[in-house]
Amino acid sequence: MANLEKLIKDLSSLTLMDAVKLVEGLEKKWGMKAGRNECGSSSANENSTKEKVEQTEFNIELSEVGIKKIPVIKMVREITGLGLKEAKGFVDAAPKIIKSGVSKKDAELIKSKLESQGAVVKIS
Repeated sequence: MANLEKLIKDLSSLTLMDAVKLVEGLEKKWGMKAGRNECGSSSANENSTKEKVEQTEFNIELSEVGIKKIPVIKMVREITGLGLKEAKGFVDAAPKIIKSGVSKKDAELIKSKLESQGAVVKIS
C-alpha cells in the first residue's frame, strides 16, 4: 500500500507533457490505447456502439389526453386496473408513464388502444 501511495504522489507531480509521454509509453508497452474522457472516445465505447443491443422492454407514456377525456380514463382503467378516481387522477396528471417494462408488442397494442380514444402516447 505504501508503494501505491508513493506512486500516486509521484504521478501527481508530473507536468502535463510528462503525463502525455507516460501514457504514450504505456500504450506502446501494453499494445493498446488508453481510455479517453468525454473529449475523446474510448475503445469500450466504440465496441458498445458497434454491438448495439435491441431494446426488449419499453415504457408507455400518456403524453396528452386529447379531447375525449372520459374514454381515455376508461381505457387507462382497463390497462392499469386502477379505480375510477385513481384513473381520473392519473389522466389529469399527464404526461405520465402508464406502464413500464412491457414488450414491444404489448406497448404497441396499448398505444393503439389509447390513440383510438384520442390520446397521444409515446413509447420509450
